[in-house]
Amino acid sequence: MAFAAIHVPDFMLQAVVRAEPDLHGRALVLIEGTPPLEIVVAASATATRAGIAPGMAKSQAEQFRGIEIRHRSSAQAHAQERSAHAALLDLGWSFSPRLEDVAPDTIVLDLAGLQVLYNSEGTIASELARRARGLGLSASIAIAAEIEPAIIAARSFSGIALIPAGQESERLGPLPVEALSPSAELLGTLERWGVRSCAALAALPVLDLSERLGQEGVRLQAMARGEIRRSLILAEPAGSFEEEMELDDAVAELEPLAFILGRLLDQLCARLNARSLAVQTIRLRFDLERSPEKNIRTLEEGSRQKPGASIYENNVTLPVPMRDSKMLLRLLRLKLQADPPSAAIKKVVIAADPAAPRSTQGGLFLAGFPDPEKWELMLARLGNLVGEANVGSPELMDTHLQGEFRMDRFEIVLKEAELARNGKSAAAQEPATALRVFRPPFAARVELREECPVRIAFCGARAEVIAASGPWRTSGNWWGDDVWQHDEWDIEIRCDSVSAGRSASGAREQNPAANSEASLRDGMYRIYFDGLRRSWFVRGVYD
Repeated sequence: MAFAAIHVPDFMLQAVVRAEPDLHGRALVLIEGTPPLEIVVAASATATRAGIAPGMAKSQAEQFRGIEIRHRSSAQAHAQERSAHAALLDLGWSFSPRLEDVAPDTIVLDLAGLQVLYNSEGTIASELARRARGLGLSASIAIAAEIEPAIIAARSFSGIALIPAGQESERLGPLPVEALSPSAELLGTLERWGVRSCAALAALPVLDLSERLGQEGVRLQAMARGEIRRSLILAEPAGSFEEEMELDDAVAELEPLAFILGRLLDQLCARLNARSLAVQTIRLRFDLERSPEKNIRTLEEGSRQKPGASIYENNVTLPVPMRDSKMLLRLLRLKLQADPPSAAIKKVVIAADPAAPRSTQGGLFLAGFPDPEKWELMLARLGNLVGEANVGSPELMDTHLQGEFRMDRFEIVLKEAELARNGKSAAAQEPATALRVFRPPFAARVELREECPVRIAFCGARAEVIAASGPWRTSGNWWGDDVWQHDEWDIEIRCDSVSAGRSASGAREQNPAANSEASLRDGMYRIYFDGLRRSWFVRGVYD
């Protein structure tokens, strides 16, 4: 059994650089504390070569030219470190479900079974390092037969370190005792004894060491020898993915906001890709500036958010899971243009509900369908122009009132694939009769005989009813203003030859949007008597 420890050196600095890639290679300094007692807690290699060291006061660091200073005590810095730690966990779970969260900058993986997928442990370590770079992290990786030697080696050696079983004491021997993370008191005692390396500590007699330093000294010696054996403390994977950024200056323009959203989406999609997942729903949350003077300016005026609200929230649900950050950014831009925040933005939080990636296999003889991602982008653009409530698929309402519908979200359904799963084919489906509804319905005059329609006139045409079925009484909404009461009939008519010629012009005059040819031919129609208006109407024709 082998374990891989992944350690991110200078974790605080790497978390900042991951959120701000422009700082890569520059002299970066992190300070912490309350003014005027702010001190340097971390400095990049470039800053160290310039003469800056941890513990230096902020006033001293500011004297160096070209130094980028960031406050670690701010909420933004803590958010960056949480995001970097989550990315490190995603890196581990992309390889193995058995993972221990040792520290914000260190994790340990159980490599059992991975030898089947990779030729050697060196290949595994190289792949781990490559994926870490894809997540914006530079990691040191050590592989050993036990957990503790792997952790010590990852924190002490740069790059990749492979420790064969039985050689732990030899490989860890040259390391200083500080690599074992002893307490300050114990480290001072060992320093007075002249024990400065792991090899020197491992060579001490166990009984004498136990008498003078107790069990803590014995534990440190076992670590120096690579003899500590323990099991992994398994971590549970998170069910959601989140990236956030707190802005130094409030953003009141869509273009700079889109630049920030694009950076966060790139990081989010990289984490999802590491876990072989995709985005099903994007959730936006902005902390807004309370001053009403700065309003975000987009292509459309106005906002549906409450004036003066301190938080803006919006969701984008995708028809199929995707992880194309550029496509997601276009959708978010259109969403923000249609529904902009009411004030400038101080903090951006993007969360993603994950789902399994889309996998489809079309038939050789099926017509090509538009790509769902591009289709969703087109629908978002249409919704931005005409309103989201006016774009979608009509869905019948659960009511007896004919013609009531609402616009539901449009989704591409591969009917051929659905029928194939049910063991049917499209050719085997029987054609269904459909009712073509007239909007608005035609006003009609109906002649009754023994309470049954025998003749009808509408749109300038007269017809004889040769068959009738009904009535079916429906009513509803008696408690509101839109109460209705209808007696419906299905009738079959035969038009009079004299009046058929002028029926087309009558249909266009009464209902220009209707299909005038429907009023000219014999066929089956649906009519109804409105009990409140005391009038007859033609609802539609059966095709």
